[in-house]
Amino acid sequence: MRYRFNFVITFLLILALKSNAQTGAAGMAATCMRIWKDSLSMHPGNPVRWTYDQGVILEGFNALWQRTGKQEYFDYIKKSMDHFIEPDGSIRTYKLKDYNIDNVKNGRAILVLYKATKDPKYKKAADLLREQLKGQPRTHAGGFWHKQRYPWQMWLDGLYMGEPFYAEYAAMTGETEDFKDITRQFVLMEAHSRDPKTGLLYHAWDESKEQRWANKVTGQSPNFWGRAMGWYAMALVDAMEQYPKGHPGKDSLKAILGRLAVAVQRFQDPKTGCWYQVLDKANGKGNYVEASASCMFVYALAKGMRLGYLPSSYKKVVNKGYDGILKQFIRKNPEGDITLGGTVSVAGLGGEPYRDGSYEYYLSEKVIDNDPKGVGSYILAANEVEMMRKK
Repeated sequence: MRYRFNFVITFLLILALKSNAQTGAAGMAATCMRIWKDSLSMHPGNPVRWTYDQGVILEGFNALWQRTGKQEYFDYIKKSMDHFIEPDGSIRTYKLKDYNIDNVKNGRAILVLYKATKDPKYKKAADLLREQLKGQPRTHAGGFWHKQRYPWQMWLDGLYMGEPFYAEYAAMTGETEDFKDITRQFVLMEAHSRDPKTGLLYHAWDESKEQRWANKVTGQSPNFWGRAMGWYAMALVDAMEQYPKGHPGKDSLKAILGRLAVAVQRFQDPKTGCWYQVLDKANGKGNYVEASASCMFVYALAKGMRLGYLPSSYKKVVNKGYDGILKQFIRKNPEGDITLGGTVSVAGLGGEPYRDGSYEYYLSEKVIDNDPKGVGSYILAANEVEMMRKK
């Protein structure tokens, strides 16, 4: 009898903890601070390295810090970056001559720290990443290669990794001529990856048309990967925010965002409100709604509306998407925070083992809980929706 009583009490306590769990952006941030106390804990059992995954999480923390002013969010950013930034501004484990545009992503967190502290080591580290962009290999028309070891290729992912930092650095330093180059990156990517029938963007484009995954006529990869388009959508709204008032390039980006938003709305799953791993094959065998892409689209549309780049009619899409994310992917934890499920761990093209960009390939990668790319995107989406719903 006593055992049964204790079991009931324990069960009720767990229910109480779950009902009192933090949800939304703060709940996800609490999870990060619990399971990833610092850069070291993000790589259990593996060498700690400079990686864009962490930068996505820190974007979410910066958004929360800007909105709430809570010091714990800023402190988390600083602790995470200080593991890498040396007093002379060099960056541990970073290699400029790899010319990997993924490695520029964390520059946004560095700029946050420099603006807040004026510590010169952060400016020197940001200068180092800007130096990479100066030497980044380019297509004949001037588009950044995704990586030096991926010659002649532009990937949607790369726009998010490079352009928001490029734009914020240019705004901070007054190098306004750079906005022409930033605009060019978005315009070239859309021109070479957009499908006129659906409005969706293919994951990547190979100018040389030599890659096995590339269409021999167009150079495009074979499928529309959800998170790739999500990266591009977030890149647009984050870069546009930095443009000088009246700069003509901003109108070009606004038009691109408008076309992208139409396609995003069109391929929103009417049942769940979320978006599929392969966007245009909702009924394909094994396809599934995916968390990170869904969060990215919600964030980009909500921020686009807030900043006046998109009409308020997208509020319905945002609300349906966010409510779908909560229902499909969010679970409350006994610790009082939340878990985000349903994020594909990775997807790419080429490399070893070879990734051919086929429908079957995109469905073969693991789907996991609390992937940093999904977690960071969720914090950003939740933060925007919370601001929107308080109006």
